[in-house]
Amino acid sequence: MAQKITRIAQLKTTKDFLEHAERIKAELPFKETLASSGTSSLGASIKTATGFNIGNRFCILPMEGWDGTKDGLPTDHTRRRWHNFAISGAKLLWGCEAVAVRPDGRANPHQLIINSQNLPAFKELYKNLRNDHREKFGDDSDLVIGLQLTHSGRFSVPNEDRTRQPWTLYDHSILNDKFNLSKNHLPMTDDEIENLIQDFIKAAQLAKEAGFQFVDIKHCHGYLGHEFLSAKTRKGKYGGSLQNRLRFLRSIVEGIKETSNIPVGVRLSAFDFIPFEKDKENIGIPKTVEGTYEEGFGVNGDGTYIDLTEVFELLEEFEKMGIEMVCITAGSPYYTPHITRPAIFPPSDGYLPPEDPLVGVARQIKVTAELKKKFPNMVIIGSAYSYLQEWLPNVAEAVIDNGMADFIGLGRMVLSYPNMPEDILQGKTLVRGKICRTFSDCTTAPRNAMISGCYPLDAYYKKMPEAQTLKEIKKEVRL
Repeated sequence: MAQKITRIAQLKTTKDFLEHAERIKAELPFKETLASSGTSSLGASIKTATGFNIGNRFCILPMEGWDGTKDGLPTDHTRRRWHNFAISGAKLLWGCEAVAVRPDGRANPHQLIINSQNLPAFKELYKNLRNDHREKFGDDSDLVIGLQLTHSGRFSVPNEDRTRQPWTLYDHSILNDKFNLSKNHLPMTDDEIENLIQDFIKAAQLAKEAGFQFVDIKHCHGYLGHEFLSAKTRKGKYGGSLQNRLRFLRSIVEGIKETSNIPVGVRLSAFDFIPFEKDKENIGIPKTVEGTYEEGFGVNGDGTYIDLTEVFELLEEFEKMGIEMVCITAGSPYYTPHITRPAIFPPSDGYLPPEDPLVGVARQIKVTAELKKKFPNMVIIGSAYSYLQEWLPNVAEAVIDNGMADFIGLGRMVLSYPNMPEDILQGKTLVRGKICRTFSDCTTAPRNAMISGCYPLDAYYKKMPEAQTLKEIKKEVRL
């Protein structure tokens, strides 16, 4: 039977929250009395070894956009989202959204693409970010903006017919069947990988030309970069040993150094549990396999417990490559959504959470803290804070105070409450009506070919006809 999960909004006092966290064994750092305005560690600047001066400890995380044109250009919907990120108060913008390096790498047919034809639009997006931030805050010299570059690999859906057109690295013992790959499907060849490496290098050159200060070579959430990390069964120079599995990223970084020399960051799924499935009551349970689960990364042999041994080795290699900034996340929204984005309400293609989502928040914070402790010279950005809701400032300030991360990363939270970082830094009481309650509509909508946004709380989306369609879809699903 599904456990009854206490909603965060029901926890009215600090005592309520802390007792609940203790009851469910969610070990969370927590600062009961927040610093006064202007004195919080969240407002402290940080200077990186590569010379970035970043004005505070809030980071806007990249999210997948579903509102570009068929040619991968931004629309007014896109520009509105980016404007909100610019005026949020955060001083680190980690890419704003995932941008495909070529058309067949799009996760949806309206994802942005960076190429020579679209370069003027990216120049405009970057210019607007700086101008909007400067207009509101008076200064943009401590604002750092990157661009996330991606190929969606196994989860590529590039065309309007929404047919999955996967690019994979190996035959996955679970995901091939889960996502109905043809028995005739063949993994990428080494030559195809090497062509893609050149596409990433070219995309980085364009990003620099557009003005972006760094690029993220995406290695998370089940997309292609992430799949390289688990390609243990792949034969040849891109699979097997960790050194081989890193050849893709290393080749891109070396190519970037020889061409644009723009700094490189990585958004990383630091652990990736075995895919989950629904039980008879729609609760998520780990898929059972015979023997060892070969395709895990950052987990033990059966894919259900964290093992950071290879992750430590990976970050050692990052340091050797000159990668300074790493944004930590986990799992994949396609097959372990409760691990990636702790939420009480699942997306339409998901399952009911098998644990209190606060446990998932604590898990990511703990792993991020372990990595920061092991690699003190790296700039580490944390994720999974949105489910904390009213209590986000208390946990976030404790995380920074205790050196458990360098930045607090916010994703879906800023879709409903774009100026939350500013309000926290100014010591304001959070506006309850803007706080993300993890309804997952921002995921359910694109899963059903609608633009992504906060339909329950943002009047801009609430008045769209899609909002009613979304309600009907959710009624039909009834998780």
